Amino acid sequence: MRTEEVPLEAADAEAEFDWDTAGTLESTDGSRVWLVPTPVGNLGDLTLRALEVLRGADAVACEDTRRTGALLSHLDIRRPLVRLDAHTMHRAAQVLEKYPRLAYVSDAGTPGISDPGAELVQAAVAQDIPVEVLPGATAFVPALVLSGLPTARFTFEGFLPRSGRERKERLAALAARAETTILYESPHRLHATLLDLAASCGEGRPASVTRELSKRFEETRRGPLSELAPHFAEGVRGEIVVVVGGRSDEEAQAGAPDFSALAAQLAAEGLSVRDLRARLMAAGMRKNEAYALALQAGGPVASPTPLPDAATMSGEDPS
Repeated sequence: MRTEEVPLEAADAEAEFDWDTAGTLESTDGSRVWLVPTPVGNLGDLTLRALEVLRGADAVACEDTRRTGALLSHLDIRRPLVRLDAHTMHRAAQVLEKYPRLAYVSDAGTPGISDPGAELVQAAVAQDIPVEVLPGATAFVPALVLSGLPTARFTFEGFLPRSGRERKERLAALAARAETTILYESPHRLHATLLDLAASCGEGRPASVTRELSKRFEETRRGPLSELAPHFAEGVRGEIVVVVGGRSDEEAQAGAPDFSALAAQLAAEGLSVRDLRARLMAAGMRKNEAYALALQAGGPVASPTPLPDAATMSGEDPS
């Protein structure tokens, strides 16, 4: 087999590139916590560094010992397992004391992203224990890129509230954003969420639904919300990421309230300048702009009545 000769300059440049191994277990002394991303589907996405940490840690803390136990068994890694999920995270300080070099994994993806993990970081920081977060698998970044929607600015919402006023407020805030929004959703609530998104954002708002990332039946469906909701009406399986496009300039102009008309209406109802300003601010106007419009619609503020002088108070004729 013939190999091509590498130019000397290229060989020197490659030799000078220094891969940093300062974070390896061999160079780590004392207590430490590692947050280790695990694959969201394909086991081939587990990094070499993640394998090293899982093999060398004193213990592996996790959400589900059965699921993580199966993963470690597949990888031929035998380490003590400790359950630290949303219900048992209050034991984090005791676990850190017992296992100075602790690796933490969630069921899939990067711990702390819509999964437990942030609380463990807080506990470690409180005890002055160094924390490392390994780069690795997560679901929302691939789904964002796959969506074909703008990626320069985006908001990650995680899971929406299931019901009530908080859900309505979050949906309204999402609909008003100019940037792309990313959501996680469960399979049995996907259809209802897509209907709610269409109602709040408009049926024509572009969006995408990605499921089963990196797995055999991975699917990304793109289109307006009016088309996505019927497509998933029968239900689906797998992990779900919904990406919703931002509000367009045309939508913003069409949906902008007519503050002048609102101010005139409120003034006709007899509201004071102060109350009128408060109502305009509640409708979305900035404080200074609301005050200026309130003055214009409600007329000038009445001048304070001047205090009487001493002569008037004494009953004397000032002339």
